[in-house]
Amino acid sequence: MAPNPGRILHDAAEDLLDELTERYAVDRRETKEPFDGNELLRTVRLMPRHPAAGPLAVVFNGDPGVVLRLGRWFAEPLPGADDPARSTPDLVADLRVLAAAHVEGGLWERIRRGVSGSLIETRLIGPGFESTREAPVDSAEARAARREGFAAPVRWAPWPRRAG
Repeated sequence: MAPNPGRILHDAAEDLLDELTERYAVDRRETKEPFDGNELLRTVRLMPRHPAAGPLAVVFNGDPGVVLRLGRWFAEPLPGADDPARSTPDLVADLRVLAAAHVEGGLWERIRRGVSGSLIETRLIGPGFESTREAPVDSAEARAARREGFAAPVRWAPWPRRAG
């Protein structure tokens, strides 16, 4: 019997979380959190012990997927709605590449005013790729983000390595 692709992706996410926890100075928190407004899903969050370094979270959203969350707004569902037939090895590679880019300080985020309201912008840069996204955000979230300093672009710092 062939291995379950969803199980492989979940196992790869677990391995990634374990590796990052061992290598970097982070606190690991595991909870059940609402996802898409209803179902409670297992979420593992890594919080760097440096205030300028951004968090990383993995939401285990059933079989076969995970959602990788970086910083405040960057979220990447794997597999994505536009690529459900991607191979499991490609999805695992994407998970690792995106996480590595963030951990090395490649994520910028900001909030800005647009013609029809506020927008969030995210930009993730890593070896051989760049992802830029823009999405509308409600006014309460926009005000909160501006109070927290996201009116100017915020570049998350590289994660601090674990001592010893």
